[in-house]
Amino acid sequence: MTVHAHAALASIVRSGFAEGLHYGTAVALDAQGQAVVAVGSPQAPIFPRSANKPLQAVGMLRAGLQLDGPLLALVAASHSGERYHLEGVRRILTGAGLDVEALRNTASVPMDDTEAYLWRVCGQQPSALAQNCSGKHAGMLATCVENGWPVDSYLDPAHPLQVGVADTIAELAGEPVAATGVDGCGAPVFAISPLGLARAFAQLAAAAEDTPQGRVAAAMRCYPEWVGGTGRDVTMILRGVPGLIAKDGAEAVYAGALPDGRAAAVKIADGGQRAAPVVLAALLRRLGVDAGVLDELARVTVLGHGEPVGVIEAVDL
Repeated sequence: MTVHAHAALASIVRSGFAEGLHYGTAVALDAQGQAVVAVGSPQAPIFPRSANKPLQAVGMLRAGLQLDGPLLALVAASHSGERYHLEGVRRILTGAGLDVEALRNTASVPMDDTEAYLWRVCGQQPSALAQNCSGKHAGMLATCVENGWPVDSYLDPAHPLQVGVADTIAELAGEPVAATGVDGCGAPVFAISPLGLARAFAQLAAAAEDTPQGRVAAAMRCYPEWVGGTGRDVTMILRGVPGLIAKDGAEAVYAGALPDGRAAAVKIADGGQRAAPVVLAALLRRLGVDAGVLDELARVTVLGHGEPVGVIEAVDL
């Protein structure tokens, strides 16, 4: 097993007492691709999890996927399962001549608390449609149909779709895929380093709009609510920083980039999701970004007996 070096990235203070630290890796690149921040193990591979989705979407477009606008943003999304998200997934599948039974992702209820409550109250069972990765899976299926590839085996890492996606991720990251695993949704997940993830996001953010990279970036910028959903921090930051593209991933991964090529990526070692947007906000500030949304994301309130008694915030990066 590879042992990574980790740095303290965020502090947890309760009632004036330093209660703990979140450790991990953080990297921020300037417009020339030079590291402004590099702490932890920026060159050691991780599974970016859903932070890979915009890169996977580029691979699908290169293979012939015919989507743009909100439906392309949905392919790059970890959606909240709101009704327009689910209708969007159905539209992608219908356009490919498929129905929801073709989806092979893990069954779940919607991520959004209100939608999940309504789902259960109405007696609906967990489904692949409701799970947050169904947009990506619908895009994968539509890509297979476009190419005449088998749809039943689209999750196999040896499938032409997944081979092409892996090649795209490696090219954008500027490094080979270090490992292939099974993501939470059942699709292959490809390991690259946080440095490679930042480089890949920089390529998307700086790309011309008529390229696959630029099309994905434009969809995410124009339709941030399709990338996340109501109340989601990824939607907030996409809306709040002009030109930014950003994506979160399970186990506390976050990446973002600006049109001039400035980019950042963070991986919290313990998987503490609450710390990832806090550290990303700090990295963007180090890159010179000044936006009110960063003030909102820069701190997480620590509660005691239901009242604010402390804060989680980034250490000095």
